[in-house]
Amino acid sequence: MAFAAVLEDRGAIRVTAEDASHFLHNLVTSSVEGLTPGQAAYAALLTPQGKIISDFIVARTEDGYLLDVPLARLEELKKRLTLYKLRAKVTIAVEDLAVAAIWGGEVPALLGGFTDPRLPALGARIFVSKTDPVASLKAAGLDIQSADEFHAHRIALGVPEGGRDFPFDDAFPHEADMDQLGGIDFRKGCYIGQEVVSRTQHRSTARTRIVPVVLSGTATSGANIAAGDKVVGTLGSVAGTRGLATVRIDRIDDALEAGQKLLAGDVVLTIEKPDWAKFRFPGEPLPEKAS
Repeated sequence: MAFAAVLEDRGAIRVTAEDASHFLHNLVTSSVEGLTPGQAAYAALLTPQGKIISDFIVARTEDGYLLDVPLARLEELKKRLTLYKLRAKVTIAVEDLAVAAIWGGEVPALLGGFTDPRLPALGARIFVSKTDPVASLKAAGLDIQSADEFHAHRIALGVPEGGRDFPFDDAFPHEADMDQLGGIDFRKGCYIGQEVVSRTQHRSTARTRIVPVVLSGTATSGANIAAGDKVVGTLGSVAGTRGLATVRIDRIDDALEAGQKLLAGDVVLTIEKPDWAKFRFPGEPLPEKAS
């Protein structure tokens, strides 16, 4: 039996009308024009300076798109999209829908839904009525869990989430591992902030990354991570003895070479590389420079 949880900190924005595909495709970091109903892409809207206004999941529907958005950025994202609307024939509206995650098994066909585009192991997402979202999940035979259980699953897979593991308006896509999780299409045409993203990719200049960590004890989200007398990162989401941390790769390299422990208070942190990560992890050899 699959698990399901209503994610009360998520909301929905619907984008429809004849210019919807072209409109979104020219704004966000991923390709959305080629999606078919039931498919989804992970994406973000960036500032012109390349920082993340919000990350979200874009799901194709029969009449347009539904965006699975952090609730804290719902109105801000709607406002920003509306600002770029200009003369485009597109309708942008906040929808009275709840978002649920399903993992650990098959999604009942009657619910529809779509595979989480960041990582298949995360499971699927669905939009359900806000009236009684749990009732519809129970009726489909799903094992209802809390949102914390889903986030524990997400954290164990090493997948960061905006607002929990990186700050909006201040993080770049590479720092949030969006390049690793399908959140950036490097082959598509222009979108807002593309020059910064492209430059980071081609110059391999992402010194800050979010990495999974194992904790020796209880630590609090937001705690500084230190090695010796230097702060090397910040702890993000935590679930039991596992967490996600934003770290400076070069400073972690130095700490490992010096044999220093990574500490959040008195708690020792050990970094772990997830299977999906292709970037150079702390402690790995530097790539050889072409002669």
